[in-house]
Amino acid sequence: MRKHLRLLIVIADGEHARFVRPSENHALHSEAHMDAETAHERNRGDDLHDLETVRFAHLVAHRVNDLAAQDAFDDLVIAAPPHSLAAIRDKLNVDTEIRVIGTLAKDLMKVPDLELSEHFKAWVRPVHRAEH
Repeated sequence: MRKHLRLLIVIADGEHARFVRPSENHALHSEAHMDAETAHERNRGDDLHDLETVRFAHLVAHRVNDLAAQDAFDDLVIAAPPHSLAAIRDKLNVDTEIRVIGTLAKDLMKVPDLELSEHFKAWVRPVHRAEH
């Protein structure tokens, strides 16, 4: 029998990322955050904003690849503005890419956890419990 799928939702924009998981009551909650300032050192005055956005998206992808290597999730959904979404997908390795079950080309970074369910209801499945 297959174990219950563990879903990871990555929500990102050009400077921030949230790692979100469903709880037993199907509510979504952020379990970790990343931001561009702490994720890498900036070269003051040398980098264009677009370049920084792509670099941050690649750092997010590397973090997700690391989580996949640790078997921290079975299914992955990524939500980000189109440019960031493409940059993240570009750096996912094969093991991570096969776990992607959906993407959402939308900036949801400022949406509170309590309001995320509506955006991800297509991917958040009910928990199946054995009947006694």
